[in-house]
Amino acid sequence: IRKQFFIDLVDNGSGPVDNSSCFSATQSTVLKGVYFGGVPIVLLMNFVIFVVLLIVFTLIRRRLWDYGRLALIAETEGQNITKKLHETLVQERCGVDAVHYLSFQKHLVILLLLICVLSVTIILPVNLSGDLLGNDPYSFGRTTIANLKQGDLLLWLHTVFAVLYLMITVALLRRHTSKLKGTKREIARNTLFVRDVPTAASNETIKVHFTEAYPTCQVTDVNLCYDVAKLIDLDRNSILKDFNALKCGGGARGVPQPSSKSAELRVNKWKVNYAPHPHNIYWENLSVHGWRWWLRFLLLNTALFFLLFFLTTPSIIISTIDKFNVTKPINYLNSAVISQFFPTLLLWTFSALLPTVVYYSTLGEAHWTRSSENMSMMYKLYTFLIFMVLILPSLGLTSLDVFFRWLFDKQSVRQLRCVFLPDQGAFFVNYVIAAALVGSAMELLRLPGLLLYIVRLAVAHSAAERKYVKQNQAYEFEYGAMYGWTLCVFTVIMAYSITCPVIVPFGLLYLLLKHLVDKHNLYFAYLPARLDRQVHLGAVNQALAAPIICLMWLYFFSVIRTGFMTATSLFTLVVLCVTIFICISYTCFGHFKYLSPHNYNVSCFVLSEFYPNLQCIVVI
Repeated sequence: IRKQFFIDLVDNGSGPVDNSSCFSATQSTVLKGVYFGGVPIVLLMNFVIFVVLLIVFTLIRRRLWDYGRLALIAETEGQNITKKLHETLVQERCGVDAVHYLSFQKHLVILLLLICVLSVTIILPVNLSGDLLGNDPYSFGRTTIANLKQGDLLLWLHTVFAVLYLMITVALLRRHTSKLKGTKREIARNTLFVRDVPTAASNETIKVHFTEAYPTCQVTDVNLCYDVAKLIDLDRNSILKDFNALKCGGGARGVPQPSSKSAELRVNKWKVNYAPHPHNIYWENLSVHGWRWWLRFLLLNTALFFLLFFLTTPSIIISTIDKFNVTKPINYLNSAVISQFFPTLLLWTFSALLPTVVYYSTLGEAHWTRSSENMSMMYKLYTFLIFMVLILPSLGLTSLDVFFRWLFDKQSVRQLRCVFLPDQGAFFVNYVIAAALVGSAMELLRLPGLLLYIVRLAVAHSAAERKYVKQNQAYEFEYGAMYGWTLCVFTVIMAYSITCPVIVPFGLLYLLLKHLVDKHNLYFAYLPARLDRQVHLGAVNQALAAPIICLMWLYFFSVIRTGFMTATSLFTLVVLCVTIFICISYTCFGHFKYLSPHNYNVSCFVLSEFYPNLQCIVVI
């Protein structure tokens, strides 16, 4: 069966692939299209909505000028609105994390600019040179790699450019991480964070231990953190009981030095690390630790997995609409505006709403620091969005449930016909257009926060309450959520930059608008946040997945069109395997650091043996 199917795929390289059994944009009545994949219609409609939303934003800005962080800025500082937001000004008002975030976006813009020039000037003419899908100038499929015949030597060009895009991505990301090496504010280098301290330990005992064990280290202060969550609850009922010292977190290497208090303090069980910045710590979450934290983490993420297992993509909604024949009137109208604009707007809407579940599940995990919370949020959002927006729609599937049944079904190999349909790339182009125009305008408006602000003002009973609402309605910028969202769209752009080069100019437009909107919101809407550098380095690792997925997509297409044993398929497979091997070796074992996107600056931090004048503040 597999051999017969393989022959059918290869022998069909001289004609279009039969996609009658695939769920795709061409088979859904909701997604039924017009000329050139509906890209001109979608672009026009989204641009009109973008202009309307900008007008609404200007009206709201005049009426509610104090919405967001503007309420906390003095009137004399409002003159900065008309000035160009230089990097020093952004760092002064928004923190160094905003500088790193905007620098990351700038490097992605430069990357897409280079890829746009190469894809539009070289890859696109090569695709148009084929005649497999006819000569209709309004056919979107002619711009894709599917227009080239099997065995065409020009297919080598796509593979070479995919490798080139990977190298350019690594080079630019290394340049970005080189700017992070001077950042030393995310942890307090003269403060230690210690856990597993006996409950009977006192400030003086700990101070004596450090003085005897590390005589060249001057201990200036020892602060004990207490678990007062239960105490506060009992105090509300006027019941006071004893409470225990809190076990704070971290992990350290090396053997602790002995002292006369070592046995009493049980220093062999201590776990020590540099303390995070005080503003980076959720002090109210420190009471949730040990098995209780892990139980909460497992329960929340298990529930989240099962929720997303059966309801993953908007394709479920689209297929359900088709089953109930709701779209027959739309089909009879044959309206290009509705049939092309509706599905991409629906996909963007669901991709914006469903990650909210992931966001609140991360908040419920009770992370100790904002950095760990943002890291968890970024990884989960990115993984979820990639499945929802890219992988499952590309495979013609509707949910993770169908995905696993497709994956383990022996007959599921036939579903490979659903990958890289000629009109499929147009759907992702339309999605990127919607994310660039409508998505950026909606982020500028921040309608959910605005509605909540209006409701809180409406229910305020006095001028003092309204003043309190205005002073406490600004929130910190969620770097984890924004990184995950931006990297998802960036991955979609990179994945189809070779097979469907038309997507790259609109991807460049998306990143430009996203950068401008985020820069405005960081300065005028959100409060500055304090995060570890690992959050920004984690985003760099996530960005590296984009060109790797591009290689995967190109390999799948090459196998389907030309077979497993052709030169292009084998070369792409070798490059892909080598890249994945290097990534796994670097991530798990620390090898190939010189090939990683991180620009390492070798340095070490040693205790008092090398820094005799070091002063320590121990937080227990």
